[in-house]
Amino acid sequence: MLPQRMKKAVADNPKRLASLIDLVNLPSTVRDFVGQSQISHLGCFMRVWSHIKSNNLQDPNNKNVVNCDEKLKRILLGKPQVELAELPALVKLLFPKVPK
Repeated sequence: MLPQRMKKAVADNPKRLASLIDLVNLPSTVRDFVGQSQISHLGCFMRVWSHIKSNNLQDPNNKNVVNCDEKLKRILLGKPQVELAELPALVKLLFPKVPK
């Protein structure tokens, strides 16, 4: 079930929702990480988040920081640490620009 503010965002801008859920062909580095050749922005973000949680990569002293392992560094510009707030923007950079 979608939170109320997300429902409003989807209703106000259906193209934005489409950009989140449309399947996109992935570059090889991302393909290796997610294990498939196509995925949506939202699906990729969920895979990254699942990887963070399952490998316990959140900093124990500051839950707003992710300590990247080697697999995550490969797709997140080689950064050793990433703020949770910048994670969606970094995932978005993984996807090729789609002409409007």
